Amino acid sequence: MKTQTSAGFRDPASARGVETVEVPEDRDGQRIDNFLSGRLKGVPKSLIYRLLRTGQVRINGKRAKPDVRVAAGDRVRIPPVRVAERPEPGAPPAGQSARVEASILSEDRDFLVIDKPAGIASHGGSGVSFGAIELLRAARPRDTLELVHRLDRDTSGLLLVARNRTALRTLHGLLREGQVEKRYLALVQGAWNLGKKTIRAPLATRARQGGTRVVRVAESGKESDTTFEPVDFFGARATLMQVSLGTGRTHQIRVHAAHAGHPVAGDDKYGARDFNAEMAALGLRRLFLHAQSLSFEWPGSRKTFAVNQPLPPDLAAVLETLAASRKRRGRR
Repeated sequence: MKTQTSAGFRDPASARGVETVEVPEDRDGQRIDNFLSGRLKGVPKSLIYRLLRTGQVRINGKRAKPDVRVAAGDRVRIPPVRVAERPEPGAPPAGQSARVEASILSEDRDFLVIDKPAGIASHGGSGVSFGAIELLRAARPRDTLELVHRLDRDTSGLLLVARNRTALRTLHGLLREGQVEKRYLALVQGAWNLGKKTIRAPLATRARQGGTRVVRVAESGKESDTTFEPVDFFGARATLMQVSLGTGRTHQIRVHAAHAGHPVAGDDKYGARDFNAEMAALGLRRLFLHAQSLSFEWPGSRKTFAVNQPLPPDLAAVLETLAASRKRRGRR
């Protein structure tokens, strides 16, 4: 076992105590969980979240929640962390890095956008060695790449990545101010009869079950709103929805859809088992949720960036099968 005081490792025999660090200018606006990941190299995300949940991490003397953002000059209390020495993870398979790099749709000097494939996590952790950001960094070792936001592992579509710290702070600011418009396509159970509807229901993250976070609608949760608008109807079986977010909570679309009585197809955590089985028989092999479009105006330039990405072939094929079935039933 080794001691790395700068990274937060503590040997059991060490008498060193709590570490207090000052947030540097280039980390201004970063989420505390990501800040800690940068300080505690190699420490699992699950352990970092446990430290936060139990109040062991403090910012300027106050308990820090996982989604709070640090500011330059903040003083962060980091408790001693004891972990067994583990071999450093090797380089990701070249094929995976090449696949993610090939998914880049647009890039400039400040950011790039990828069409994240379903099945690849946004970042490593919780049993995942390499997520999209690690694969991109391996493919582009000279770039300073940081995730601007996240997509669930089984969600496909547009993922925004900053290429420098200044761009990351700018894009995080746009997100906080609601200046980034993100739209998704989701197939939900049943015939949606609510028209264009905004679901406003607070969301709270519960204790992990099986190593994953579970989110529930709860009065004690954080304010959350999701707008659903029907795009196409497939009788009483399903409805294709366009979805936009007013807030960006974990699993927000999936939980709000289920709360409205129309869970997302293929959702094995919040969905309906019978509906999922029915959609699987039509060829659906994963969550039917796709980040379709992304747009924002870069501050001070009046230049609008916008990108759209159609459904991937696996999801488009499910819709074709549903449409063919609808047509056959209409002839009867």
